[in-house]
Amino acid sequence: MLPLEIRNYIEEHSDETYELLKTIARIPAPSNHEEKRAEFCRDLLQGWGAQGVYIDDALNVVFPYTDNGKEDLTVFMAHIDVVFPDMEELPLHEEGDHLCCPGVGDDTANLAAMLMVVKYLLNNPRRTKNGGVIFVCNAGEEGLGNLKGVRKICETYGKRITRFYSFDGQLDGIVNKAVGSCRYRVSADTIGGHSYGCFGNPNAIHGLSGVIRDIYDITVPGFGKTTYNVGTISGGTSVNTIAQHAEMLCEYRSDDVRGMDIMSRRFATIFNSHNNDRVTLDVELVGERPCGELDEEALKVQEEMTERAVEILHGLTDQEISLHSGSTDCNIPLSMNIPSLCYGFYMGDGAHTREEYVEISSLKTGYQAAFASILDYFEI
Repeated sequence: MLPLEIRNYIEEHSDETYELLKTIARIPAPSNHEEKRAEFCRDLLQGWGAQGVYIDDALNVVFPYTDNGKEDLTVFMAHIDVVFPDMEELPLHEEGDHLCCPGVGDDTANLAAMLMVVKYLLNNPRRTKNGGVIFVCNAGEEGLGNLKGVRKICETYGKRITRFYSFDGQLDGIVNKAVGSCRYRVSADTIGGHSYGCFGNPNAIHGLSGVIRDIYDITVPGFGKTTYNVGTISGGTSVNTIAQHAEMLCEYRSDDVRGMDIMSRRFATIFNSHNNDRVTLDVELVGERPCGELDEEALKVQEEMTERAVEILHGLTDQEISLHSGSTDCNIPLSMNIPSLCYGFYMGDGAHTREEYVEISSLKTGYQAAFASILDYFEI
């Protein structure tokens, strides 16, 4: 249980944190265009007295709370980007116990909770128990952001990172295993022509449909979990035109390196088999997320981290806490043999839809979980 002083702090600052959540949630931050939200977070931290805060070239907001440039590091991270393309203020409203806004849970609620802990530490400086601590409001977690933010953090701090936490998701589950993925933009081009006068000419849409058919005929491996998907398709000019161009976005995923290897070969075979003198295919890799297995030593550390996280979440919610695989910012450190966990600080529904909401009544519990998770690494 958290000390009384901290529980009182959470109670006294919960309304302030709720208002912060609403403010950040309105700020547009599509992946690769997170500038406004990044600048807000940087200015907020500097206004609270944080020293050394900077925005890197991946649009991460980085606050090295303690870092002498040599010691081991623990990273705490929550992402600032959302899946929605809006560049204008995002719509937000309250509906009973629901705070509704696209991206309000994924990941703004977790970002606000982490920032609340940072403010506490700035007002009540604490020594770390072991090594340095870095807080990151990171960019590029969603979709074609392709984990650009966490890649940059791991490139900057590398093997100095010994423990990694991504605050993303809800209070009832922990991601402790990475789901890898490869995403492609596949374009088909051909001669086309008039639908009547040039009947018989090759059609780019038809050519692309053959690729899709073969993808959906794949039998996935029987070990782990492996999936595939065609997510978007577009092309053609009009109903009376044989399409000259069509394109799609597709992907495969697996929580097993062997599954990733198998799907890589099968997708390559399909793409090659449909690239011919009638229809030309252009295949562009637009996203890649690795998965990997921890070695024995790193796995032991991760198991200790997981046991403690389950203890915190279960103790606060009295729910069974599920452990599962997922595609998160943890993919990158896990692929580098860095013990990593991903979980969050709210309950809600509708992530990645415009009907997304968080349960307002869950937020104070989430704040307690955030404090307990982070302050474990500080002398209290």
